[in-house]
Amino acid sequence: MTGRVRARGYVVEALDRSHDRASFTCGVEILDRYFKTQARQDARRRIAVPFVLREEDSKAIVGYYTLSATGIRLGQLPQAVVRRLPAYPMVPATLLGRLAIDQRLRGTGLGEHLLLDALHRSWIASDNVASFAVLVDAKDEAA
Repeated sequence: MTGRVRARGYVVEALDRSHDRASFTCGVEILDRYFKTQARQDARRRIAVPFVLREEDSKAIVGYYTLSATGIRLGQLPQAVVRRLPAYPMVPATLLGRLAIDQRLRGTGLGEHLLLDALHRSWIASDNVASFAVLVDAKDEAA
């Protein structure tokens, strides 16, 4: 799945130079710092693909997430799942590495919208690059 996804007056699209990253604040210092200083570098180096959520008529960012490829060691999976898989040491997966919403918009459902967008993109991409699961790298238990 490429391009833009529109919903409720918002657009989700891949991060590019035209987006205003400087004004984004989710209130979690490590997520804010990553987005402002490293997200474009990760995209350029093909380490992660950052996707941004913005209002349709603005380049200001109100949320973001990142996707990248990863692998899961079979020993990390429940035995009931492992029995159904080939005896490879690892299986391919997609990593949802970061997800953040502007602190002013918490509780509006936009975080859920971003999560669903990430899962949908992961599902579509798995038609071209195999992915057994989506892993989430949550910053803490609350997340």
